This record gives sequence, C-alpha cells and structure tokens, in this order.
Amino acid sequence: MSEERSAATPADRLVPELAAFSFDLPEERIALFPTPDRADARLMLVDRQSGAIAHHRIRDLPGLLAPGDLLVLNDSRVIPAFLPCAEPPLSLLLLEEREPLLWKALAEPARRAPLGRSLLFVADPGRPGEKRLEAEVVGVGPRGERLLRFAQPFSLERFGRPPLPPYIRKRRSGSSPPPLSDRERYQTVFARSPGSVAAPTAGLHFTPELLAHLPHVFVTLHVGPGTFRPIGPEEWQAGRLHPERFAIPAGLEEVVQNARRLVAVGTTVARVLESVPDLRPRSGTTDLFLRPPCAFRRTGSLLTNFHLPRSSLFLLVCAFAGLDLIQEAYREAVADGYRFYSYGDAMLIL
Repeated sequence: MSEERSAATPADRLVPELAAFSFDLPEERIALFPTPDRADARLMLVDRQSGAIAHHRIRDLPGLLAPGDLLVLNDSRVIPAFLPCAEPPLSLLLLEEREPLLWKALAEPARRAPLGRSLLFVADPGRPGEKRLEAEVVGVGPRGERLLRFAQPFSLERFGRPPLPPYIRKRRSGSSPPPLSDRERYQTVFARSPGSVAAPTAGLHFTPELLAHLPHVFVTLHVGPGTFRPIGPEEWQAGRLHPERFAIPAGLEEVVQNARRLVAVGTTVARVLESVPDLRPRSGTTDLFLRPPCAFRRTGSLLTNFHLPRSSLFLLVCAFAGLDLIQEAYREAVADGYRFYSYGDAMLIL
C-alpha cells in the first residue's frame, strides 16, 4: 500500500497506544524514485522463529521460498486519479465515481474548493484529444471530501496523473529524476482491475521474468483514500479501518488447498486473506484492522515494504511478526541504508 503521514503527527496525543509503534527515520532513507530494475530492490529476510535477519535482493526470492509456497498478489490497477487544477490552483485526488460525471474527491488545499466553485483542468499537452475540462463543486462531505460534477465525459488517462504519495511530490522539487515513467513504475506489471488510488507497493518489485519462477495467484483489493489518513480515536476504539473493496476470483480456493504456505504479497493481500471465512468467489468490502495482538489464520508469510511509524500498515506487520522483532529489523534497515515507503525496498517475513 501507499502512505503519507507525518512523523510529527499528533496521533500519539489522540491515540496514546500508538506511541509504542514509533521509530526514528532519517529523511534520506525515504525513497523518492524507484530502482531502475524492479527486481534489484533490496530484500530483508526476517525469520520469526529464530529472530535471524539476512540481506538479499528481490531477484533472490525463488531461492528463499520453500517448495509448495504460493504467492498471493493484488492485481488492482492504479487509476490516474491525481488531477492538477489550473484555476484555481489546487490538486485533486479522485476517489470514486458515484454516478456518471459525479466524482468524490479530496482537494488540497480544500479551502480553494468551496461549495459552488467552478474548476478548470488542462490536459497533459503530450496527450491527444480534448484540452480543457470543467467541473463544479456540488457537495462537501463530513471529512472534507468534495463532490465534483464534471461538465462532460473525459478520459482520466488524458487529464489525470499517477496518484503519487504527497511526500514524493513535495520532496521531489529540485531533484533530477531518472529516465523512468511513474505511469509505468507506480503500477505493478500484473495490474488489471482498475480501482486503486494508491499502489499496492509490495507488488511493484515483480517482473514477468521473476513471476515465471514463482507459483502465484491473484486477489483484488482496491486501495482507498484511508491509506493517506492517520489512525484516529474512532478507528482505534472500534478496531476497524476504512472500508476497501475486494474480490476473490473463481478457482482460488481449490488452488490454495494444495499450497504448503500462503505468502501474502503486501498488507492489502493479508487483509483479504484474513477478512473472509473461506476463499470462495465473492466481492465485498473489508474494514479489518490487523494489529497486535491478533492471530493470522491463512497468511503464512508476508512480503511487504518498509512502512511509516504508527501507521495501520506498520501495526499489521508488528501483529504478524511481533513488535520487538520488527523494531529490531527496522533499526537494522535504517542503519544499513534500506530505502523506505512506496518506492523503497522490501522485507520477507517467514
């Protein structure tokens, strides 16, 4: 999953229990660009039984797994949901299309998008077709979300951009990017079901060549806007997170029965595997909050990126492997130069 929360968030004051799930991260450890080769990202191997920590590359994964292990990946496709607005100057993250031409969105800064405000968008000059798009703010939600009514049908591919996490967009100014396209790299090579507004980041490390050597199946979980929000008192007390849409395809249950161990590629996959009573075909939403202490019924191993302190993603990893071991692994990752967050390195927990 993608993430954007400040290390100086007041979440500890709102939810004191989160203080235990903190760590110090130097800013230079935050990855602003992906590795030139997806499979060249570093991979920390963490053994829950022995507590041993070893260092590898993603390309080493086939030799680190055991016969009978089955990777489960999230095939959700990130939509180009980031829309820079020309007038007034603001940015929008489109969340979902409620009905034709009516979209729910987050605006930044929100004060520039009051009820009734007209918005003008200009298409990427490198893309053919319509160049201008207009919309009106027709509603304001309880959490500040905006409802936008667009004047005509439009192509997200033409007007939208990859919804990179805000910490990447803000810190990249003045940097010299490598010759890589975020439209390609902020997307898994197996993405096929459009619907996410942030990438399922553990899957970004895989290439078709690597997948050819790894038994794997797919589920779908569309990453929603909640991944950008800190854990609040309501979520903590209720023990539930923002709901996200998922789907389990036909035939998965039969394939899983023959697997020795399920390797969840990402926290999104772990949430799907642990949310349902069985793996029969279904679609729905999950608001499952996996945090210590909790038991994992199906997830036997977890491949995941390095996450933000006090985030729901970090809590899930601590629930799976134990807070002490994960804190030790993160300290070693910081000291050894691992790259953190969406475009960063990964950890395989066995």
